[in-house]
Amino acid sequence: MNSLSSHPQRNSVRLQLRRNLVLRDMSAAQWDALEPLLAIAEYRKGDHVVRQGAEDMSQVFVLEGMLKRVVSNPQGREMILRFAAEQEMDTSYAAWRLRTPVPYSIVAVTKVRTAELPMPKWVNFLERYADVKVRFEYEVMKLMSEVMAHTITLHLLDAPGRMLRFERKHPELAGRIPKKELAAYLNLSPETLSRLKQKLGDH
Repeated sequence: MNSLSSHPQRNSVRLQLRRNLVLRDMSAAQWDALEPLLAIAEYRKGDHVVRQGAEDMSQVFVLEGMLKRVVSNPQGREMILRFAAEQEMDTSYAAWRLRTPVPYSIVAVTKVRTAELPMPKWVNFLERYADVKVRFEYEVMKLMSEVMAHTITLHLLDAPGRMLRFERKHPELAGRIPKKELAAYLNLSPETLSRLKQKLGDH
């Protein structure tokens, strides 16, 4: 990991950061306070950013690429809860507040670049800047309700319904997620997903 100030591409990294949904309305003084706390990290496809059960928690802003939030049972069966791409974030904030280990992993779906900071430093920053805290907590609630809606969808909608809902809710991600990952997210086999795509594409 590189600090932002020593990163060879720091100017383009700053531009990417300033597009982030949580950070983009910050003042110059807030940027000056946040930037020294951030580390820039690079991950390969399949790398863990956060491991399920971890007690070291992070705030993660996606600069390039895509992450997934995954929960697995002791038998190794996995369920993908959500994806996050550029301008979005993932976080262990709720687990930090509840003083519990992180209940999911955050994993790179593609090659990924992130800006990260340890949760204690992020919480400390939020306590100093109430307007950022309000925006951040709103995004956390949106994220949690999105995960809950997805989980309910898996139980209530049939396969075509699940796929149509995903394409309606996340048009920006629909063409970018590898087929195997999207099939797992929608609880379908890759073959069923291919058939559905063909069928729905013909209409």
